[in-house]
Order: sequence, then structure tokens, then C-alpha cells
Amino acid sequence: MKKVVFGLLVLVVILAAGVGYFYFVARGDTGNRSMKVGAYIRNPEKYPEWEIHAGETCGDAPFQMPTNGFIGFVWDDSFRPGHRHQGLDIFGGTEPGITPIYAAYDGYLSRLPDWKSTVIIRIPSDPLNPNTQIWTYYTHMADKDGNSSIASEFPPNTIEVFVPAGTLLGYQGNFSGTPGNPTGVHLHFSIVKDDGQGKFLNELEIKNTLDPSPYLGVAVNANENPDDIPVCGK
Repeated sequence: MKKVVFGLLVLVVILAAGVGYFYFVARGDTGNRSMKVGAYIRNPEKYPEWEIHAGETCGDAPFQMPTNGFIGFVWDDSFRPGHRHQGLDIFGGTEPGITPIYAAYDGYLSRLPDWKSTVIIRIPSDPLNPNTQIWTYYTHMADKDGNSSIASEFPPNTIEVFVPAGTLLGYQGNFSGTPGNPTGVHLHFSIVKDDGQGKFLNELEIKNTLDPSPYLGVAVNANENPDDIPVCGK
């Protein structure tokens, strides 16, 4: 009986390893991305060619880059089995509250009453599809304990304040949503679909987000760019 149980455990481990391989190597080479993120965070000065720069535009893409740093994880990456990343994680290589974040495009900013690290900007006319409305979502703008680094002009319960592209929104942080359990210091940026009734859909589901590649002029779709560093012209 013990041999049977042991055999089943071995089989489970093998299957788990296979699943892990599929998600972290075969699908998008996210394991390699994770190693690059670690290398950049430890020594960002060593990799200037990996960096994007706030305010720059790539070709004729409509959006500006929202912050400085390295786009370590891209749209539809998988960090863990079953996860599909809804946006971009841009690592500034600094401590919380240092690397500024700016609006990527003109729009109307809101911050819900309980949002410690997040703002969302309504864009009434999608520059790539003018008959639709979209939203840009910016989060992790707080330290590990939830102390906000969002710009003071946008306190909780801010509703529909017009912000032109390039407006300072706040600073990169490491708030994970659980106080005392930090993530790496970065900006999570995503483009969220409208529900057709003037409200944004749930950003946590990738089906409710858009591939940011054509908006930024950078290859940030994991299915089309499984491993290359995403920078202007690539």
C-alpha cells in the first residue's frame, strides 16, 4: 500500500513539473523574464538598454510611456499556473516613492474611496478605435503598508478630473494589496475595456483588457514576443 501511495506521489510531482514547464518555459518563457527582472532590480545601472523613459512615444503610437524603467512582465504573461497577466509591470529599479508615474494619454481620472494605490483614467474616444471608450489603469502607487504615493491632487473619491497626457499621477510603490506583504517596486499599467454603459470592466480578468502593444508602439504581447526585451522599435 505504501509503495502505491509513494508511486502516486511521484506521479503527481512529475505532472506538476510538467505543468510548471508548460507555463514558465514553453508558454512565453516567463521564467527567463523573471530572471531578467531580478537582474535589473539588483543592478539597474547595468542594463540601460532595457529601459523605457516616461514621456517618450514610439513611432506613431498614441500613448506616451507612463514611467521610467524596465518592462519586465508583459500582457498575457503567466507568472504561475492559470494566471494571465492583464497588463504591463514596469520596474523602476528604485525604492518606493521615487520613480514618477504620468498619464499616458488625455482623459478623466477617478480614484475610488478605498483605493490606496490605484487610479483609473477614462478615455472617451479610443485613439485606435474612435467609436469606443477605454480606460487606463495604474496601480501599486503605495508602500508595503499601504501608505499612498498618489499625487496629492487626487485624494480618495476623486471623480472625473481631466488630466492631460504627462500629468504626474504618483510614484512607483510595492503595495500588494496586503499590508506588510510587499511586491517588487513597479507600476502595473493596463488598458481596460468599457462595459458599454460608461463604466470600466473588472481589470483582474484579461478578457476585459486590451493588448497595449499598438497603443505604446512596443511589442508587449507575450504570445507575439515571448522573450525579447520590449523597447521602442521592438
